[in-house]
Amino acid sequence: MKRRIDPSLRLRLMLVAGPGDCRGRSLVEVVAAAVRGGVSVVQFRHKDAGTRELLEEARALKALLDPLGVPLLINDRADVARAAGAAGVHLGQTDLPAPEARRILGPDALIGLTVKTLAHVKEAESLDVDYLGVGPVYPSSTKPDAGKILGPEGLRTFVQATRLPVVAIGGITQENAREVYACGVAGIAVVSAITKAEDPEKAARLFRVRAG
Repeated sequence: MKRRIDPSLRLRLMLVAGPGDCRGRSLVEVVAAAVRGGVSVVQFRHKDAGTRELLEEARALKALLDPLGVPLLINDRADVARAAGAAGVHLGQTDLPAPEARRILGPDALIGLTVKTLAHVKEAESLDVDYLGVGPVYPSSTKPDAGKILGPEGLRTFVQATRLPVVAIGGITQENAREVYACGVAGIAVVSAITKAEDPEKAARLFRVRAG
């Protein structure tokens, strides 16, 4: 299914961030620095927040990102994404089904879907989603229970199995990012390697250099 927006143009370096990822610093401050360094899309993830708090935080990020032309995605919550006017949502396998998220957000929203198996990939091919999140590529301190480690060869298998853009996640660092990009992904998603860096702007810039 052809989408109006080519998400691969925006997925090269995704920052996944929430208040708990920022070493006590302001989330907006850290995200602003990362965007200056080259982050091309931001996924806001705050699992422990209530709906009202989540919405307020999402609106603050949208106010920052809109003038910069950087899309904001909300993790899991299509309702919050719509209320905040975000660009879209990223869904896990146990979240709201993708068709329902599309119904809520409309035809122009960006919808990403995490896939853990090749069976998930096959199912996603029939869904109106814009990209697939695949991982963990390497062991991750952010989500130590994220599942089987794919490694570059496993990641490449997922990339070759789908027509959809793939965003790789899990344990991606400045040292291995070039290897991940070489697997044919549309982009990478990074959490702590940027949010917990002493200088998030510099960290993001180094990732963009490795994107080629």
